[in-house]
Amino acid sequence: MSAVPDYSNNFKRLQARLRSLAGKAIEDFRMIEAGDKVMVCLSGGKDSYTMLDILMSLQRSAPVHFELIAVNLDQKQPGFPEHVLPGYLKALGIPFHIIEQDTYSVVKRVIPEGRTMCGLCSRLRRGALYRFAADNGITKIALGHHRDDIIETLFLNMFFGGKLKAMPPKLHSEDGRHIVIRPLAYVAEQDIERYARAREFPLIPCSLCGSQENMQRVEIKKMLREWERQYPGRTESIFSSLRNVVPSHLADPTRYDFNERPTPAGEVTNNPGELF
Repeated sequence: MSAVPDYSNNFKRLQARLRSLAGKAIEDFRMIEAGDKVMVCLSGGKDSYTMLDILMSLQRSAPVHFELIAVNLDQKQPGFPEHVLPGYLKALGIPFHIIEQDTYSVVKRVIPEGRTMCGLCSRLRRGALYRFAADNGITKIALGHHRDDIIETLFLNMFFGGKLKAMPPKLHSEDGRHIVIRPLAYVAEQDIERYARAREFPLIPCSLCGSQENMQRVEIKKMLREWERQYPGRTESIFSSLRNVVPSHLADPTRYDFNERPTPAGEVTNNPGELF
């Protein structure tokens, strides 16, 4: 699985595109710096395989030295093929660790049948990964979320949470102990799908929640893909808007002081009692 076939020119262009986009995201948001020890969270899905592949490629040509360690959380789901990831990672020759924690039983016990499991599952996964990072000198935690994930999260929070909020490419954990990075933040999901097919990654489906077709995220994904089909380029435009925010043209008084008024000299005055 570690051997790289003689790929077509189309694949080489795609790979160069993904390398360029990931490299730009890393540079734009200062995701990786000299001396970093980056934990690459590998789930067995197309996104995390692609992220690992691209980060390993960038590591070989990067102007600064940084370490990579692949980490998978074995959640003890029934039928999980435990041999796949260790075999794949040994063939790659990358340091790796498998965390074994039965989060599957916890989620199945706590979440009623038919309800979305992803919220609790992700919190349990995050806790396990944060603990490993704290115990092993990890300076950055890399997740495989891509551009479409970020946009879907934006609409999920708008439609179902009443918040204008998405996934940041770089995030400090609430306790300030960890830095989460998303190197594929600029990469479209369809490009990852093409890349994963060409590389023939040994994909592992999620048997815990993969069959929950009525999840809100699935509906948002369908909506966005229909928009993109009707209006090509809309997804990219939506993502661009996340990088061009004008707080004064929204309606959050905690982000913008709407009481401020410019004076004729260009100075700012604050007179909440003056209405007109």
